[in-house]
Amino acid sequence: MSAELFAPVRPEVELCYQTFGDPDDEPLLLVMGLGGPMIWWDAELCRMLAAAGFYVIRYDNRDTGRSSRIEGRVTRVSLARAFTGRRVRAPYTMADLAADAFGLLDHLGIDAAHVAGVSMGGMIVQTMAITEPRRVLSMTSIMSTTGKRTVGWQHPNLLPALIGNKRGSREAYVKASRQMWRLIGSPGYPEPEEATRKRAEDTWDRGISAAGTMRQMLAILTQPDRSARLRSVRVPTTVIHGLADRMVHVSGGRATARAVPGAELLLVDGMGHDLPPALHDTFVDAIRRTADRAGRPRS
Repeated sequence: MSAELFAPVRPEVELCYQTFGDPDDEPLLLVMGLGGPMIWWDAELCRMLAAAGFYVIRYDNRDTGRSSRIEGRVTRVSLARAFTGRRVRAPYTMADLAADAFGLLDHLGIDAAHVAGVSMGGMIVQTMAITEPRRVLSMTSIMSTTGKRTVGWQHPNLLPALIGNKRGSREAYVKASRQMWRLIGSPGYPEPEEATRKRAEDTWDRGISAAGTMRQMLAILTQPDRSARLRSVRVPTTVIHGLADRMVHVSGGRATARAVPGAELLLVDGMGHDLPPALHDTFVDAIRRTADRAGRPRS
C-alpha cells in the first residue's frame, strides 16, 4: 500500500491516488462514484484484489477528496432542469472524467488496464471502453447504468437528500451521511453504525466539496445515452448490480449487460448501493474472472 500520491493529468486537474500490490502485476484501475473519495474502495478490498494478482490503483475523482476542485457553479435549479430532461450546460462531462482516468494511467506509464467502476465510476469506465478501447483490458461495471433515462432511475425520495446543503460542521456532515447510507445501503448486508460513522468522518477529514458534488451530479444528469455505442465494446465485461439498489435501479445494470456483447450479468440479492464487506469475495472473484477472459496484458 503506497502513500497518497498526486498526478497532474491536465493543466487544471491533479488527482490524488494510491496503489496496492506489485507494479509488475496486472494493472486494475478502481473508479468511485458520485462524491465518493478513493477510500470508499475499502483498503481491505484493495488488498484482496492485490492478492488476486492485480496492481490496484484507486484515486479521488476531480472535485473529490484531495484532488483538484474545478470552477463552475451549479445551482439546484439547473439540477432540477437537467433531472427533468431539459438542456443544461455542465462544467464538465463524463468524457472529461474518463480523460482524467486515462491521464492517471499515463502518469503511471500504464498503456492499458483492467477497469472497475461503481455508480458514476461505472459510467466513467463504460466511457473509457467506448472512447479508448485499446487501453481497456476488461471492464467491471458495478451498480451503474447506460445513461438512458428510462433505466437505472433513482428512487424519488433520494433527490432531496442528494441536493441538500452539505455545508456546516463535521458532525452535521456525519449525521447526514449516516442518514443517506441508511437509505441506500444493502438491506441484506447492514453496515454497523460505527463503520458508517468512521467512513463519514474520514471522508470529511480528506476534504468535502458540496459544489463539487453538484458539478459531478450535473455531469451524470447530462450524460449521453451510451446504449448504442456500448454495442461496439469488445472487451470482457461483467455487470454487477444489487436487486435492492434504490440509487440506481437494477434496470440500469440489466440494460448495460444487454448492450455490451457477451457481458456477464451478476445480480445480487439483498445488495443496495454500497460495497458491503460480506460481498468482497464476490467482487474479487467477478473482477478476477473478467480479467482472466482477457488474458494477461502484454509486458
